[in-house]
Amino acid sequence: MDTTPHTLETLFVQLGLPADAASIDRFIHEHRPLAAGQSVAEAPFWTPAQAEFLREAIDEDSDWAELVDELDTRLH
Repeated sequence: MDTTPHTLETLFVQLGLPADAASIDRFIHEHRPLAAGQSVAEAPFWTPAQAEFLREAIDEDSDWAELVDELDTRLH
């Protein structure tokens, strides 16, 4: 069982992206704002696998859902 605490950094690792604070801030700066009403999983910059992970996290209310919501908020 994975007991690693989920953070924004570990979410970025899960997505296969650089996960240091500067890289996360740069990613958000480069990809915001998302269109009003567009979910984070619908954003055009994700790979299909990344988008599916984000969609499932929300749909299944997984342990990642809160962090996906945080990322969604920061991208809007």
